[in-house]
Amino acid sequence: MTFPLPRPVFDANSSAGSFGNLPDWDLTDLYPSPDAPEFARDMAWLEKACADFAAKYEGKMASLDAAGLLASVRDHEAISITAGRIMSYAGLRYYQNTMDSERAKFMADAEDKVTNFTTPTVFYSLEFNRLEDDHLAQAYATSADLARYKPVLDRMRAMRPHQLSDELERYLHDTSAVGASAWNKLFDETMAGLMFEVAGQEDPLNLEAALNLLTDPDRTKREAAARALAEVFNKNIKLFARVHNTLAKGKELDDRWRKMPTPQYGRHLSNHVEPEVVEALRNAVVAAYPKLSHRYYRLKAKWLGLDKLQVWDRNAPLPQESPKLVDWDTATRTVLDAYGAFDPAMADLAKPFFTKGWVDAGVKPGKAPGAFAHPTVTTVHPYVMLNYLGKPRDVMTLAHELGHGVHQVLAAGQGELLSSTPLTLAETASVFGEMLTFRKLLDGAKTPAEKKTLLAGKVEDMINTVVRQIAFYDFECKLHAARAEGELTPDDINALWMSVQAQSLGDAFEFMDGYETFWAYIPHFIHSPFYVYAYAFGDGLVNALYAAYADGLPDFQAKYFDMLKAGGSKHHKELLAPFGLDASDPKFWDKGLSMIAGFIDELETMEG
Repeated sequence: MTFPLPRPVFDANSSAGSFGNLPDWDLTDLYPSPDAPEFARDMAWLEKACADFAAKYEGKMASLDAAGLLASVRDHEAISITAGRIMSYAGLRYYQNTMDSERAKFMADAEDKVTNFTTPTVFYSLEFNRLEDDHLAQAYATSADLARYKPVLDRMRAMRPHQLSDELERYLHDTSAVGASAWNKLFDETMAGLMFEVAGQEDPLNLEAALNLLTDPDRTKREAAARALAEVFNKNIKLFARVHNTLAKGKELDDRWRKMPTPQYGRHLSNHVEPEVVEALRNAVVAAYPKLSHRYYRLKAKWLGLDKLQVWDRNAPLPQESPKLVDWDTATRTVLDAYGAFDPAMADLAKPFFTKGWVDAGVKPGKAPGAFAHPTVTTVHPYVMLNYLGKPRDVMTLAHELGHGVHQVLAAGQGELLSSTPLTLAETASVFGEMLTFRKLLDGAKTPAEKKTLLAGKVEDMINTVVRQIAFYDFECKLHAARAEGELTPDDINALWMSVQAQSLGDAFEFMDGYETFWAYIPHFIHSPFYVYAYAFGDGLVNALYAAYADGLPDFQAKYFDMLKAGGSKHHKELLAPFGLDASDPKFWDKGLSMIAGFIDELETMEG
């Protein structure tokens, strides 16, 4: 089971402190303990179910009528639920402490067993994809229950031109645990074990704590943290370059065998989004760099009294911003109030996360960095992970991940196969939750200075979500294209990184020696190539959605809940039609970007 990635890397979040009673996960809804009889029972069931599935359906798919096809889909769904439950439990335990060798072994062993047990089922998608279109159309017409699964089956059949022989597909399945997955683990464990000697700090800091200092009001501390990060990244840069080279080459080989036209194409297929839609988004954002990030950072340099910004100033608080920490109870209340003001039902859906052990919030040794919401399986519930340090941005992270959680709860009604939302739409509820929380805070601002601080913070988050993620996407495109030509040295990768940083951040910045290695710690490049554009897609979509809400679109709340409940059962065109929106219209993206530009306009007015 693939775990969701953290929200976009903002170079901010972590360390230690007292913010009230920070909750831990209660994973007993998955399994009571690693040695629980329920866990062993499900493992044994999975092994038998996969073998029985193969005996029942392998070589026979073409002869199945509508009822037989429906039975096969439901049997496959049941296997997905049990395998997903096992790997969710093993994975969540591991992410609580990636340095714990027992947890790492437990997850690796579970992954090995699940991979071995499910190998006999590899035939299923291959044979299903060989079914004739007319045969399937007749089956859908005969069975409404089968037709309900058509969206997810269509996504599977989109791989028809790209699937390999049955034998090769089995081989790839069997070797998955020692391929990209193994390099992912090496990256995660290396990152979790890095310690940073920051000048002025008594003890070495982990990655989260060092990144957190990049938002400190004290510029000396920010610089010390940036230099410590650069020093450690540079010491380990050969390892990180090796990981990137290996994964990019592995992907290139896979893409070549599967006849994928571009390195990005597989991501677009899995996202159920047309390449031209992503290209329109990318081009709109790059064209908007001058009126967004370039303009905003020139303003920020003026506010900070600097001729040029350094990289450690990018997420610095404003001079008039009084440093404040937000305790956990206040953060919880803020987000729930914002959700409830939109619709009480949304707050009700969010409350169990806080009362039933569905959130793990504290910063702990060995805990995975960042934040995510993991849906587990539709027969249980999602879990949210944070590294909460009481910064105002951490409150927005809570609003973001809770949005994912609410979305996952609502979509669970679709069942395991149809609940999963393509990445392009998976960010909708999370970014919308942030927007609701931001608007509530903005409406409650008591002074112009407080309003300016909130607006600037939102602009920075939007730049991080849109501009920075598209720059990341361009970096990946360049890296994969370059790797196709041959091995990349660390200096080669550094140069690619700096080319997109200069273009996206603009002339307000000078870049310190060492910043060229900061590509090394970003997990998105490792875990899920080309994932990052989903953040920009989600932000642009939510800005357009929020504008429809603010304009008083009739029955907005009901339409919004229907969209979330749909999960992966509809294409983005169908989901957005009730709101009068169409992401395939190139002008669509300009609406979202105009909202960010409007916030910067307002900040410029405040300057005057």
